Amino acid sequence: MRIIIDEDMCIGSGQCVLTAPGVFTQDDDGFSQVLPGREDGAGDPLVREAVRACPVQAITIEDD
Repeated sequence: MRIIIDEDMCIGSGQCVLTAPGVFTQDDDGFSQVLPGREDGAGDPLVREAVRACPVQAITIEDD
């Protein structure tokens, strides 16, 4: 499984970072990114909560 952030949809609310700070960060413009090396962190239960917390549903988890 891997985490995908739709950069065109992301509004930079930071809910993902607040929910799963060990997986997500924000770039210099405030938009969400997956931390390097954590792209496969979709199995983390906090990631699923971050997906639900995103106000614009910009985060998805995809099966490999």
